Amino acid sequence: MKVEIQPDVRDTAAQLGAGVPYALKVLAGQLADDSDMGGPSGLPGILTVMVDGDVFEDCPDLSVGYIREPDRIEIRFLRAAPSPEPSTEDQDQDQDQDQDQDQDQEKPADPAAAAVTVRQVADAWQRITGRLKRNAPDSYAALRAGAGPADIAALEEDLGIGIPVELHTLWLLTAGDDGVNGGGCLPGNEALIPLDAVAAFARQRMDSQAHEDTLNIRRPEFDRITVWEPTWIPVVSHGAADRTSGLYLDAATGYLGSWSRYNEAPGEELDTLVTYLEETADMLEAPDLGTRDKPGLIGGALVWLSGIDPAQEERWQPLTA
Repeated sequence: MKVEIQPDVRDTAAQLGAGVPYALKVLAGQLADDSDMGGPSGLPGILTVMVDGDVFEDCPDLSVGYIREPDRIEIRFLRAAPSPEPSTEDQDQDQDQDQDQDQDQEKPADPAAAAVTVRQVADAWQRITGRLKRNAPDSYAALRAGAGPADIAALEEDLGIGIPVELHTLWLLTAGDDGVNGGGCLPGNEALIPLDAVAAFARQRMDSQAHEDTLNIRRPEFDRITVWEPTWIPVVSHGAADRTSGLYLDAATGYLGSWSRYNEAPGEELDTLVTYLEETADMLEAPDLGTRDKPGLIGGALVWLSGIDPAQEERWQPLTA
């Protein structure tokens, strides 16, 4: 059985400890012999296996996610596993069981389609980060490491809605973008909102909607304002620290939509998160064929033409294929 390790996983391994790359190599050999050693991860198509860090020098306990196919295994993510608290071990086990039951209840009706979505998101993000690593190292370094399943589950509980599998997958790969000089790596220099800021921003928008609902009572139906819906999950913002506008994922429909503090009309074109990421990857790999925006470089940072600071235009160099 062939075992492949994604480049971003190798990068993460080097950051977690000097012994982690070796531990990952050992695990790859074990998976080649026993592809069934992992267990369900909560995401369709992805299995998780734990590595005991005590076995290796300078290595924490690890959680490793992989996709298994008939003739190959692909290791998709790696993170340090949190150490359990002995005094609350039983309570933690009960909570894990409850979460597993909740996840079972929320699994999509078509697991095969969900597994395809997982692969599409992971492949698109790998293409994006691959170009960033080669051409825009500053922007690559600004991306946060992937979130842990427990962090995503906690956010899901905080939001009070199920997080779609495509967004769950993306957050496992990266927990947000801290940006370079205020700009993110997505078209328009927009940025993935850090995971730890999502809930607070959603609450802020829901508070704004509650205020509008109070005013809507006195407004005619055609003049009522909707600034936020409970099923909307903020995903992308205008800049790394600029929340004046951005994109949300509607958990009810699976489509991205736009928000603006200034109540600007949203665009008519509907994207899913998968198509949005795939098109971003396409524009980075074939800049001359890009229709929505043009990627370029200022120093080691990716800068999209539509969002460039006029004062920086002379320094901007178009990205080449």
